[in-house]
Amino acid sequence: MTFSLAARCPRTGEFGVVVSSSSPAVAARCAYVRAGVGAACSQNVTDPRLGPELLDALADGADAETAVARLTQAVRHVDWRQLTAVGVSGEPAAYSGDRTLGVHAQAVGADAVAAGNLLADPGVPAAMLAAFAADPAAPLAQRLVDALSAGAAAGGEAGPVHSAGLLVSGQVPWPVTDLRVDWTDGDPIEELATLWKRWEPQAADYVRRALDPAAAPGYGVPGDPE
Repeated sequence: MTFSLAARCPRTGEFGVVVSSSSPAVAARCAYVRAGVGAACSQNVTDPRLGPELLDALADGADAETAVARLTQAVRHVDWRQLTAVGVSGEPAAYSGDRTLGVHAQAVGADAVAAGNLLADPGVPAAMLAAFAADPAAPLAQRLVDALSAGAAAGGEAGPVHSAGLLVSGQVPWPVTDLRVDWTDGDPIEELATLWKRWEPQAADYVRRALDPAAAPGYGVPGDPE
């Protein structure tokens, strides 16, 4: 029901996740980032507890492979789960349990890991990785959006997708980008790309509003500071 990519940007220190699914509000259950720590996905028959547990293991010093291995050895019902993780250093990691649904696959690159289930084509994760790696100088969020679009172009899910999400950490404790299309009968990946284009010019300003309100720009709405 889901295809996703988790990644880091060595140039900026950011971490991010992009994900799409046939089910509602996929990013609310499957996508996790933590500034300075890493990114993770918990998908297939989803257990939302597992993403934060992967990030906790990364924060305690485990690399991604160790974090995933520890979790798969310790939690119940792990055969139903599909997990990915990427940390500050070392190779990203992925796990697909024996009960992962339908056509499923995973692909690991230098700074990213992609996985999917109920896919139309097992090459979807590899296509996502290739798109992500195509322009290392681009903003991480843009590379993630491009990867999701490439996954859809490579076949995506076997059926229509209805939700998508983009989550990126920066140099502050909260995600600097958290964009979601929780349900649409249209194209959630295209709608997410449109949201990103609207958000991108303002993202740094909203961080500035939190850290230094007096220096933050206004947006011309009633009650907004000049």
